[in-house]
Amino acid sequence: MTTENHSHMDGHRINLAKLAPEVYRAMVALDRAAQKGLDPTLAELVKIRASQLNHCAFCLDMHTRDARRGGEREERIYLLSAWEEAGAVFTEKEQAALALTEAITVLTDGFVPDEVYDRAAKHFEEAELAQLIAAILTINSWNRIAVSTRMTPTLGA
Repeated sequence: MTTENHSHMDGHRINLAKLAPEVYRAMVALDRAAQKGLDPTLAELVKIRASQLNHCAFCLDMHTRDARRGGEREERIYLLSAWEEAGAVFTEKEQAALALTEAITVLTDGFVPDEVYDRAAKHFEEAELAQLIAAILTINSWNRIAVSTRMTPTLGA
């Protein structure tokens, strides 16, 4: 093991896309597949919320910019970390998706309670719910890649 290959003096550790290209391509394909059939606005809210919970600055930067480009309002982005207290700012369907996102992201807080799953199932058809779960799993994987390799935001890029 050489220091130059594993140095993190600049903060960044390794480039997963370069060093494990098959894994990276598989993640990109998984991400694309997980988004199919999901409302893009909802998908970005889920990505942002999971990234907040996982303290992933790189993904927060990316997905808040993507959400803005998709027409998301600043106020909703700002209130996402307090979505439960934000009242009708988020639809019931969005709230159900965010609750499921939190339960899946923070499994150590009691797994995914039946009431959280049932709430999501009430608002999503089975196929859409499967896609939502896949999207949540995927953003959590991306967060773990970015956090463990210390990827940093590319502000303004």
